[in-house]
Amino acid sequence: MPFAEAESTKISKKIAVVGSNDVKDLIHVMSSGRNVEMREVQIPLQQRAPSLANPSLAQRPWTEPGFQPLHGGFRDRFVVPPEPKYCCEACRLVLCNPRQTECGHRFCETCIADLLSKPHPVCPADMEPLFEDKIFRDVCCNREIMALKVYCRSEKNGCKEQMSLQQVMDHLNVCPYFEVPCPLGKCKERMMRKDMPEHLSWKCKHRETTCEFCKRKMAQTELQQHKETVCPAFPVVCPNNCTYSSILRSELQSHQHDCPKAQVTCSFVRYGCSFKGLNQDMKEHESSFLSEHLRLMAARNTTLEAKVEDVKGEVQERYKVLPSLNARLMEAESRQEEMREKCRQMEQKLASMQKLMSSHSEKLLEVELELRALRAAREEVEVLRGAVENIRSRVTALEGGRGTVNAGTHTLGTLETQLSRHDDMLSVHEIRLADMDLRFQVLETASFNGTLIWKIRDYKRRKQEAVASKTLSLYSQPFYTGYFGYKMCARVYLNGDGMGKGTHLSLFFVVMRGEYDALLTWPFKQKVTLMLMDQGPARKHLGDAFKPDPNSSSFRRPSADMNIASGCPLFVAQTVLENGTYIKDDTIFIKVTVDTSDLPDP
Repeated sequence: MPFAEAESTKISKKIAVVGSNDVKDLIHVMSSGRNVEMREVQIPLQQRAPSLANPSLAQRPWTEPGFQPLHGGFRDRFVVPPEPKYCCEACRLVLCNPRQTECGHRFCETCIADLLSKPHPVCPADMEPLFEDKIFRDVCCNREIMALKVYCRSEKNGCKEQMSLQQVMDHLNVCPYFEVPCPLGKCKERMMRKDMPEHLSWKCKHRETTCEFCKRKMAQTELQQHKETVCPAFPVVCPNNCTYSSILRSELQSHQHDCPKAQVTCSFVRYGCSFKGLNQDMKEHESSFLSEHLRLMAARNTTLEAKVEDVKGEVQERYKVLPSLNARLMEAESRQEEMREKCRQMEQKLASMQKLMSSHSEKLLEVELELRALRAAREEVEVLRGAVENIRSRVTALEGGRGTVNAGTHTLGTLETQLSRHDDMLSVHEIRLADMDLRFQVLETASFNGTLIWKIRDYKRRKQEAVASKTLSLYSQPFYTGYFGYKMCARVYLNGDGMGKGTHLSLFFVVMRGEYDALLTWPFKQKVTLMLMDQGPARKHLGDAFKPDPNSSSFRRPSADMNIASGCPLFVAQTVLENGTYIKDDTIFIKVTVDTSDLPDP
């Protein structure tokens, strides 16, 4: 348990501080229940806090965790058998945290929690129904139970002590017969507290010991491996079987350089000497082959001089190229400065474009105000038409008088002229309003991140017009890969095109001529994803994707307003489209996404 591990760590640290010479004293102090500072020390018990079915009954202010059983009543052996009133009606053990019911019977805290967890709880003694709010803690009974005499829980190990149930935990913390784990932590053995000194003295495999060679302290289990592998003061035998019979492991490496029987290689090996032999024969070889070593060094020196001359020539050749490289570097820096200037100009154009959009919005408001005035004028025209019809009827009724007829005819002509002029003005304003509305919609719905969401209203009417060959296809508003990127749009055939005519909805992608095509890379190579959006909760969108064919004229730089459309004639069957959740409120949504992740800046 975490609590026990923490206390064991503290005890092992105390042992390390005291040292191996004082282990016996520390063991004697631990066995007597006191630490080195003569304060009370307790070897903790294995404790676990019980878990209850009812959290509201889990408060136990009068006891310590681990003292009570996890479930049911106390299983201690009592000196005098307890009276029946102290026994639980459910488990028949001595009550633990007694609870009394409305009918007067007592239960352990965990037992009553088990009963209350059932659908219709009843008292097992008289089958009366149980209610949680009518069950209370029996403090008086609990006090009497805590005063009952019991034998030590380590009685089986030889303890003869008797104490009240309240004093069990205090006694177990000092009981010499109580089983506790080894305080060194790594040892998993358990023993009675009185046997702890013997265990720590010579039985525990993890007790601290000292290497007799290097005087380093370590656990007993690590001593043998330490000697055989890493102890620097441990005597070892020379691997070459020389006259030195015992050498310290730390000095073995330096001994290899002086060992007369060590196999060595001539120091002139990098010059071409291939001699290998014992260390004791090396001096004779060096004296007898001195001239040969000098010859090898002279040959190597000649080779190195030739390589130096070659390197000099190569360096001179590269030095000649430096001026041209410097000029190219200067040119690149100037081009970079030009690109920065173009970038600033583009930012200015973007700001002006935003101002233009704002001005268009203001103009649209002005046109709407003017339209309201025209609507009022139109109402006046309707009134004039009614007056004209009234005058015509009066003229017909007054055919007998010539003078009256001439006056009515003159008035009628004047009114018709005014009506015609008002109709012309209204038509002009309606045309201007439609043009401004179209331009405002284009600016408002334009996308500059490579994604188009196209909302197509009146699907049934547009589909009927496509079937009747009145309007075969529809174009979306333009969208862009960036403020200065490619200009594109989508084209849809609601009744299909080519192989899909009459059976499918055909969807195509169109590259349009833009204002910044001269700065872009051609042909168009970005991945295109076409998608029909599902408006239902499942969101099962239908989509298809393709990589543009660089040899197709559809993706070259446009010479007209737009290139030939490219896409999917059999994009989605009309039965799937019209029987699913892709049409809602007579509207469909089409999404076109162009991959701009690897798109270079213009």
